[in-house]
Amino acid sequence: MSTIRVAIDGPSGAGKSTLARAAAAALGFLYVDTGAIYRTVALYVREQNADPGDEPAVSAVLPMLHIELQYSEAGNQRMFLNGRDVSEEIRHPEISRYASTVSALPAVRAYLMETQRELARKNSVVMDGRDIGTVVLPDAEVKIFLTASARVRAERRCRELEERGTPQPFAEVLRDIEERDFRDTHRQAAPLRQAEDAALLDTSMLNFQQSLETLLDIIRERIGV
Repeated sequence: MSTIRVAIDGPSGAGKSTLARAAAAALGFLYVDTGAIYRTVALYVREQNADPGDEPAVSAVLPMLHIELQYSEAGNQRMFLNGRDVSEEIRHPEISRYASTVSALPAVRAYLMETQRELARKNSVVMDGRDIGTVVLPDAEVKIFLTASARVRAERRCRELEERGTPQPFAEVLRDIEERDFRDTHRQAAPLRQAEDAALLDTSMLNFQQSLETLLDIIRERIGV
Protein backbone atom coordinates (compact mmCIF):
# COMPACT_ATOMS: atom_id res chain seq x y z
CA MET A 1 0.00 0.00 0.00
CA SER A 2 1.67 3.21 -1.18
CA THR A 3 -0.35 5.68 0.87
CA ILE A 4 -2.79 5.43 3.77
CA ARG A 5 -5.85 7.63 4.00
CA VAL A 6 -7.48 8.42 7.33
CA ALA A 7 -10.85 10.17 6.97
CA ILE A 8 -12.26 11.94 10.03
CA ASP A 9 -15.75 13.42 9.84
CA GLY A 10 -17.93 15.03 12.45
CA PRO A 11 -19.89 18.11 13.47
CA SER A 12 -18.50 21.58 14.06
CA GLY A 13 -16.54 22.00 17.28
CA ALA A 14 -15.97 18.30 17.89
CA GLY A 15 -12.21 18.77 18.00
CA LYS A 16 -11.54 17.19 14.62
CA SER A 17 -8.81 19.61 13.57
CA THR A 18 -6.86 19.52 16.84
CA LEU A 19 -7.04 15.75 17.17
CA ALA A 20 -6.43 15.07 13.47
CA ARG A 21 -3.35 17.32 13.51
CA ALA A 22 -1.95 15.55 16.58
CA ALA A 23 -2.71 12.11 15.14
CA ALA A 24 -1.02 12.99 11.85
CA ALA A 25 2.09 14.16 13.72
CA ALA A 26 2.19 10.93 15.75
CA LEU A 27 1.86 8.80 12.61
CA GLY A 28 4.12 10.86 10.37
CA PHE A 29 1.24 11.58 7.98
CA LEU A 30 0.24 14.83 6.27
CA TYR A 31 -2.63 16.64 8.00
CA VAL A 32 -5.26 18.17 5.71
CA ASP A 33 -7.77 20.56 7.30
CA THR A 34 -10.50 20.73 4.66
CA GLY A 35 -12.51 23.13 6.81
CA ALA A 36 -9.73 25.69 6.40
CA ILE A 37 -9.97 25.28 2.63
CA TYR A 38 -13.70 26.05 2.67
CA ARG A 39 -13.12 28.96 5.05
CA THR A 40 -10.64 30.39 2.57
CA VAL A 41 -13.24 30.21 -0.18
CA ALA A 42 -15.74 31.84 2.17
CA LEU A 43 -13.33 34.69 2.92
CA TYR A 44 -12.86 35.35 -0.78
CA VAL A 45 -16.61 35.26 -1.43
CA ARG A 46 -17.11 37.79 1.37
CA GLU A 47 -14.36 40.05 0.03
CA GLN A 48 -16.03 39.96 -3.40
CA ASN A 49 -19.35 41.01 -1.80
CA ALA A 50 -21.04 37.94 -3.23
CA ASP A 51 -24.04 36.36 -1.53
CA PRO A 52 -22.68 33.10 -0.03
CA GLY A 53 -26.00 31.37 -0.70
CA ASP A 54 -26.22 32.46 -4.35
CA GLU A 55 -24.60 29.60 -6.28
CA PRO A 56 -24.37 31.42 -9.66
CA ALA A 57 -22.78 34.45 -7.96
CA VAL A 58 -20.29 32.31 -6.05
CA SER A 59 -19.51 30.23 -9.14
CA ALA A 60 -18.73 33.42 -11.04
CA VAL A 61 -15.91 34.39 -8.65
CA LEU A 62 -14.32 30.92 -8.32
CA PRO A 63 -12.16 31.25 -11.49
CA MET A 64 -10.37 34.24 -9.90
CA LEU A 65 -9.65 32.26 -6.74
CA HIS A 66 -6.27 30.62 -6.15
CA ILE A 67 -5.85 28.59 -2.97
CA GLU A 68 -2.50 27.22 -1.86
CA LEU A 69 -1.71 24.99 1.10
CA GLN A 70 1.75 25.25 2.62
CA TYR A 71 3.16 23.30 5.53
CA SER A 72 5.67 24.37 8.17
CA GLU A 73 8.48 22.09 9.32
CA ALA A 74 6.25 21.14 12.25
CA GLY A 75 3.54 20.06 9.80
CA ASN A 76 1.19 22.98 10.45
CA GLN A 77 -1.07 23.83 7.52
CA ARG A 78 -1.06 27.45 6.33
CA MET A 79 -3.70 28.76 3.94
CA PHE A 80 -2.86 31.21 1.17
CA LEU A 81 -5.50 33.12 -0.78
CA ASN A 82 -4.16 34.59 -4.02
CA GLY A 83 -0.69 34.69 -2.48
CA ARG A 84 -1.78 36.11 0.90
CA ASP A 85 -1.50 34.14 4.15
CA VAL A 86 -5.03 34.11 5.60
CA SER A 87 -4.52 31.33 8.15
CA GLU A 88 -5.57 33.52 11.08
CA GLU A 89 -8.16 35.61 9.26
CA ILE A 90 -10.27 32.61 8.29
CA ARG A 91 -10.80 31.67 11.96
CA HIS A 92 -13.05 34.67 12.64
CA PRO A 93 -16.60 33.64 13.68
CA GLU A 94 -18.14 35.60 10.80
CA ILE A 95 -16.07 33.63 8.30
CA SER A 96 -17.26 30.42 9.98
CA ARG A 97 -20.85 31.41 9.27
CA TYR A 98 -20.01 32.25 5.66
CA ALA A 99 -18.20 28.93 5.30
CA SER A 100 -21.24 27.00 6.51
CA THR A 101 -23.34 28.49 3.70
CA VAL A 102 -20.69 28.39 0.98
CA SER A 103 -19.72 24.78 1.73
CA ALA A 104 -23.30 23.66 1.06
CA LEU A 105 -23.07 24.73 -2.59
CA PRO A 106 -22.49 21.80 -4.99
CA ALA A 107 -20.38 24.02 -7.27
CA VAL A 108 -17.95 24.83 -4.46
CA ARG A 109 -17.67 21.23 -3.30
CA ALA A 110 -17.01 20.04 -6.85
CA TYR A 111 -14.42 22.80 -7.35
CA LEU A 112 -12.43 21.69 -4.29
CA MET A 113 -12.90 17.93 -4.59
CA GLU A 114 -9.93 17.25 -6.84
CA THR A 115 -7.61 19.39 -4.68
CA GLN A 116 -8.40 17.22 -1.68
CA ARG A 117 -8.14 13.92 -3.54
CA GLU A 118 -4.82 14.89 -5.11
CA LEU A 119 -3.30 15.47 -1.67
CA ALA A 120 -4.43 11.98 -0.62
CA ARG A 121 -3.02 10.39 -3.76
CA LYS A 122 0.43 11.83 -3.19
CA ASN A 123 0.65 11.50 0.62
CA SER A 124 -0.46 9.39 3.53
CA VAL A 125 -2.99 11.75 5.08
CA VAL A 126 -5.22 12.40 8.02
CA MET A 127 -8.00 14.48 6.48
CA ASP A 128 -10.89 15.93 8.44
CA GLY A 129 -14.15 17.51 7.37
CA ARG A 130 -17.84 16.79 6.98
CA ASP A 131 -17.93 14.38 4.03
CA ILE A 132 -14.43 12.92 3.78
CA GLY A 133 -15.36 9.31 4.43
CA THR A 134 -18.66 9.49 2.53
CA VAL A 135 -17.77 11.54 -0.56
CA VAL A 136 -14.18 12.79 -0.84
CA LEU A 137 -12.37 9.56 0.13
CA PRO A 138 -15.09 6.88 0.19
CA ASP A 139 -12.47 4.13 -0.10
CA ALA A 140 -10.23 5.44 2.69
CA GLU A 141 -8.44 2.74 4.69
CA VAL A 142 -9.64 4.30 7.98
CA LYS A 143 -12.89 6.18 8.59
CA ILE A 144 -13.80 7.76 11.91
CA PHE A 145 -16.85 9.78 12.92
CA LEU A 146 -15.76 12.11 15.71
CA THR A 147 -18.44 13.80 17.77
CA ALA A 148 -19.40 15.28 21.16
CA SER A 149 -22.57 16.78 22.59
CA ALA A 150 -23.54 20.27 21.43
CA ARG A 151 -23.04 21.74 24.93
CA VAL A 152 -19.57 20.24 25.28
CA ARG A 153 -18.62 21.53 21.84
CA ALA A 154 -19.91 25.00 22.74
CA GLU A 155 -17.87 25.02 25.95
CA ARG A 156 -14.73 24.05 24.04
CA ARG A 157 -15.40 26.67 21.38
CA CYS A 158 -15.83 29.38 24.03
CA ARG A 159 -12.47 28.51 25.56
CA GLU A 160 -10.84 28.58 22.12
CA LEU A 161 -12.31 32.01 21.32
CA GLU A 162 -11.18 33.38 24.68
CA GLU A 163 -7.64 32.17 24.03
CA ARG A 164 -7.70 33.95 20.67
CA GLY A 165 -8.89 37.16 22.26
CA THR A 166 -12.32 37.08 20.59
CA PRO A 167 -14.69 35.85 23.34
CA GLN A 168 -18.37 35.24 22.67
CA PRO A 169 -21.29 34.50 25.04
CA PHE A 170 -21.92 30.80 25.61
CA ALA A 171 -25.58 31.04 24.52
CA GLU A 172 -24.55 32.60 21.21
CA VAL A 173 -21.86 29.98 20.58
CA LEU A 174 -24.27 27.15 21.41
CA ARG A 175 -26.91 28.58 19.09
CA ASP A 176 -24.36 28.88 16.27
CA ILE A 177 -23.30 25.24 16.75
CA GLU A 178 -26.88 23.94 16.79
CA GLU A 179 -27.73 25.95 13.67
CA ARG A 180 -24.57 24.70 11.96
CA ASP A 181 -25.45 21.11 12.88
CA PHE A 182 -28.86 21.51 11.28
CA ARG A 183 -27.47 23.05 8.09
CA ASP A 184 -24.72 20.44 7.79
CA THR A 185 -27.05 17.48 8.25
CA HIS A 186 -29.83 18.82 6.02
CA ARG A 187 -27.92 20.31 3.09
CA GLN A 188 -28.56 18.82 -0.33
CA ALA A 189 -24.90 18.41 -1.30
CA ALA A 190 -22.97 15.86 0.76
CA PRO A 191 -24.80 16.20 4.10
CA LEU A 192 -22.96 15.34 7.29
CA ARG A 193 -23.49 11.70 8.21
CA GLN A 194 -21.53 8.80 9.60
CA ALA A 195 -20.23 6.43 6.93
CA GLU A 196 -21.49 2.88 7.40
CA ASP A 197 -17.95 1.57 7.88
CA ALA A 198 -16.75 4.41 10.12
CA ALA A 199 -15.79 3.91 13.75
CA LEU A 200 -17.70 6.19 16.15
CA LEU A 201 -15.65 8.22 18.65
CA ASP A 202 -17.63 10.36 21.11
CA THR A 203 -15.26 12.60 23.09
CA SER A 204 -17.90 14.24 25.33
CA MET A 205 -16.48 12.59 28.45
CA LEU A 206 -12.83 12.43 27.33
CA ASN A 207 -10.04 14.94 27.74
CA PHE A 208 -7.67 15.71 24.88
CA GLN A 209 -5.08 13.06 25.71
CA GLN A 210 -7.70 10.35 26.19
CA SER A 211 -9.34 11.34 22.91
CA LEU A 212 -6.02 11.25 21.06
CA GLU A 213 -5.03 7.87 22.47
CA THR A 214 -8.40 6.40 21.52
CA LEU A 215 -8.18 7.90 18.03
CA LEU A 216 -4.68 6.49 17.48
CA ASP A 217 -5.77 3.08 18.77
CA ILE A 218 -8.57 2.99 16.19
CA ILE A 219 -6.26 4.04 13.36
CA ARG A 220 -3.49 1.60 14.25
CA GLU A 221 -5.92 -1.27 14.65
CA ARG A 222 -7.43 -0.61 11.22
CA ILE A 223 -4.12 -0.28 9.38
CA GLY A 224 -2.56 -3.16 11.27
CA VAL A 225 0.36 -1.48 13.05
